[in-house]
Amino acid sequence: MSEKRSSFTGKLGFVLAAAGSAVGLGNIWRFPYLAAQYGGGIFLLVYIILTLTFGFSLMAAEIAIGRKTGQSPIGAFTALGKKYAIVGYIGAAIPALILPYYSVIGGWVLKYMVGFVTGEGKAMATDGYFGAYISGPSEPVAWFIVFITITAFIVILGVNKGIEKVSKVMMPVLIALTIFIAVYTICTMDGAIEGVKYYILPDFKKFSFKTVVAAMGQLFYSLSIAMGIMITFGSYMKKDISIEKSIHQIEIFDTGVAFLAGLMIIPAVYAFSGLDGMNSGPGLMFITLPKIFETMPGGNIIGVVFFVMVFFAALTSSISLMETVVAVFQDRFKMDRIKATLLVLVISVSLGLISVFGYSIWSDFTLFKMQMLDFFDFLTNSLMMPICALLTCIVVGYCIKPKALIEELEIGGRFRSKLLFKVMICGIAPVCILLILLSSFGVIKI
Repeated sequence: MSEKRSSFTGKLGFVLAAAGSAVGLGNIWRFPYLAAQYGGGIFLLVYIILTLTFGFSLMAAEIAIGRKTGQSPIGAFTALGKKYAIVGYIGAAIPALILPYYSVIGGWVLKYMVGFVTGEGKAMATDGYFGAYISGPSEPVAWFIVFITITAFIVILGVNKGIEKVSKVMMPVLIALTIFIAVYTICTMDGAIEGVKYYILPDFKKFSFKTVVAAMGQLFYSLSIAMGIMITFGSYMKKDISIEKSIHQIEIFDTGVAFLAGLMIIPAVYAFSGLDGMNSGPGLMFITLPKIFETMPGGNIIGVVFFVMVFFAALTSSISLMETVVAVFQDRFKMDRIKATLLVLVISVSLGLISVFGYSIWSDFTLFKMQMLDFFDFLTNSLMMPICALLTCIVVGYCIKPKALIEELEIGGRFRSKLLFKVMICGIAPVCILLILLSSFGVIKI
């Protein structure tokens, strides 16, 4: 590792930055929807089990690869063997494609946050408001550029002064705000307690193969697996820090926020319209929830708190996405941080405009019957990420062998999950990932 390479100051900085990456929009608008659709408490139980096994093993492999090689995805896999470089290129391409459209959604969040702060919550809850906003020719562009510029500014500050410091502030605040909204919702909305029971009490009669596949798919969204981020953050991790203990703490943060998001949203929707009113993606966050806030006591204040919380979640994730791409440019082309960040910013704005205009001036153009933002989301999350994860398992499990990473995992202390790691990487995880890919191609219906 180069002596000039940035690093986190310690374990807390690494854990909060990695948790900030993992805690994003997928926890807030996808996890509650899937939990509601696939059995409530039983989905939650399956998800926790998979996080502690499947998710743990993949995250351990990626962080260990990053710290062992001291490189971002392309350099890391090349260091393991030139023939494995293709895995690194796929891993580097994923955040480069996600960052632009994710920042478009971040712009929507910023717009709604400012709107609720300035008293426009009632207008934002009206039918057709969100559709009219995203189909506008200019305003979504402006909010998108503001959001991604904020992201770039923090990345330019560096690992210590930017990413780590922001994560240390935003993560505790995000968790506190989520707890506040969850408790307030349950205490003030009639019928919310029934939604709580549905969400936290497992009904084993509702368990199915589809529940497992859906929970596995959510792990990629929730834990920032197979998108180069954990490899990059691992390369900034000091050798005396235990990877295993750090991952357990990241899992607690991530799963805790996902759980709280469900506790915040499912009871509210349940009380407002029943589970039939639960939808996913933008429809949940920008249409359903503003309507619910409008019916709640102090709803505008709750709307402000909610969108501030969502903004923090979106920003911490976008920072990690941009940092990964910037690290690739720095490692591959020996660029300094400022130049690399500005180049990534220009490229990301250019790609992001495709997603912005996909809802307005280019709305008639679709790929595979999907709007451009939806297409990029499907391409990265449903295809490229599982493929990258599968190839990572093959490289680690059958090419360089698990022992090569176990040595790295034991540097910061005893690796207690050695057997679990071997079994998951060499056998169970590849099978699970294949199931996700088959569901993406429609071979398995979920």
